[in-house]
Amino acid sequence: MPRFKVTACTAEHIGDRAEQQDRVAILTSPRHPNSLLAVVSDGMGGRTGGRMAADQVIATATHVFRDLREDDSGGLLGLLVTMADEAHTVIRLSGMSSEKEPHATFVAVIVRGDYAAWAHAGDSRLYFFRGGRLLHRTPDHTYAEQLREEGRHEEADVAAGRYKNILVSALGINKKPKVEIGEDNSLRAGDIFLLSSDGLWAYFDDDELVEILHQMPPREASERLVSLARERAEGRGDNLSLAIIKLEPQPKAAPGRRA
Repeated sequence: MPRFKVTACTAEHIGDRAEQQDRVAILTSPRHPNSLLAVVSDGMGGRTGGRMAADQVIATATHVFRDLREDDSGGLLGLLVTMADEAHTVIRLSGMSSEKEPHATFVAVIVRGDYAAWAHAGDSRLYFFRGGRLLHRTPDHTYAEQLREEGRHEEADVAAGRYKNILVSALGINKKPKVEIGEDNSLRAGDIFLLSSDGLWAYFDDDELVEILHQMPPREASERLVSLARERAEGRGDNLSLAIIKLEPQPKAAPGRRA
């Protein structure tokens, strides 16, 4: 059994938008209470289309995860890809019936024992911190990042400013989305996962995030991050959402009484 306990929380804020189109959830599986799923989705595609797309991501993830079987323990990466694929299909069908073009980002992590699996599509991020440093951060599926990967750095710098919201992968787009996956099978006390939409992470560098997350319990850290993001947005902030999962040392058992 892992030598840590899990503490977790979610937070969201409408920012300076007219409607909240981010969705965030932390879920457990009734069949397997030692498994935990966190999901963040940032919906886009019109006033109600984006909200509908993000709602479909959370609903699909909930359905797939709560049907988790014991023999799925070795296939959690596949389970995450299934969530993304099924949500993509549902969003596409809903968009056709409503004559909208909804799409949504997807970032999720499952923690089970000392193992974690994650997946993402779009520019909502997963950060994985260990020992006060960044161990992993998911790459953004944006046009600017694609140009950087191709070595076209000057064009990427221009795109980052002019086309920063253009995604090359997301759920509900008119092609099969690119879903990237990762895992770690040696979780330990002190590990922290942060899932965040771009309405939050845009205002922080990695060092500031890890400092806040390591110094504060999840609820206090989430309140601090939201407060700073709102302050730095200066009245022009997007919807924001986040989920924090922190692995903390198990409290030592109290010594038994002597007879």
